[in-house]
Amino acid sequence: VQLQASGGGLVQAGASLRLSCAASGRTFSNWAMGWFRQAPGKERELVAGASGGGGTYYADSVKGRFTISRDNAKNTVYLQMNSLKPEDTAVYYCAVARFIYYTAPQYDYWGQGTQVTVSS
Repeated sequence: VQLQASGGGLVQAGASLRLSCAASGRTFSNWAMGWFRQAPGKERELVAGASGGGGTYYADSVKGRFTISRDNAKNTVYLQMNSLKPEDTAVYYCAVARFIYYTAPQYDYWGQGTQVTVSS
């Protein structure tokens, strides 16, 4: 199983980015797919999750600005990030688990991470 994340970059505050994470090796349509982020010196935190049943979760810090979606036909999960802030700067990781869990150790598969840097 491989998760390939892409879409990060350097943007100014207020801009938008869309992250993509394509899975290969097995089908995850019935699994939860999520996005974590980790800033320097901080723990990895769940930003958004999408369950296999259509439910979603968002961290309070990104509600109303980020949207998670998935295309099960492509085995891909997306994270649309709008109104980016400098505090969103982090390495973003996609991950897969049977359900939406809030902590990283409960996820079974991980992508390699993509850097998002938001300048003020």
